[in-house]
Amino acid sequence: MRKSIVKNISVSFLLALGFAFASPAMAQQEPPYWASIDEPEARMRTGPSTEYPTMWIYKRERLPIKILARYKAWRKVEDPDGAQGWMHARLLSATQTAVVLGEKGQAQPLRSNPQADAKVIWRVEPGVVGKITQCENGWCLFDVTGRRGFVDQDMIWGDEPLK
Repeated sequence: MRKSIVKNISVSFLLALGFAFASPAMAQQEPPYWASIDEPEARMRTGPSTEYPTMWIYKRERLPIKILARYKAWRKVEDPDGAQGWMHARLLSATQTAVVLGEKGQAQPLRSNPQADAKVIWRVEPGVVGKITQCENGWCLFDVTGRRGFVDQDMIWGDEPLK
C-alpha cells in the first residue's frame, strides 16, 4: 500500500512538473517581454481566469503579443492595436514575431542586407506577420514562411526593447 502511495505521488509530481514546463511562454520570465500567439484561436479575457468574459478572439497564429504582467498561469498582454487583457500561458509561445505597420496598400520593402540602399528582394503588406531575428542597428531579419529579408525596425511592431 505504501509503495503505491509513493508511486502515485511521484507520478503526480512528474506530471505537474511536465505541465509547468510545457510552454516556453510559461517560463518565469519577468515582464515586460515579447511572445506570440501559438494557437489558431486564442481568447483575450478581462481577467486572469476562464470565469472572466472574453474581450477578443484572435484567429491569427504567431501574432506578436507584449506580456505586461503574470498571475499564476495567466499573462496580461497587449496586442498590436493596444488592447490589453489576459491570456492563458498555454496559448502563447516565446517565439518572437512582428507585424508590419503602415496603411493598406503601402507595402514595405524587405532588403537583402540591413541597409537602406540594399536591394529590395520582397515587399510585405501592412498586417503581415513574420518571425524576427538579428535585430540590430535599426534592422531586423524578417521571415515570412521562408521568404526572408531585412526590414526597417520602424516599420514593424514587436521588436522594441522593453523594461
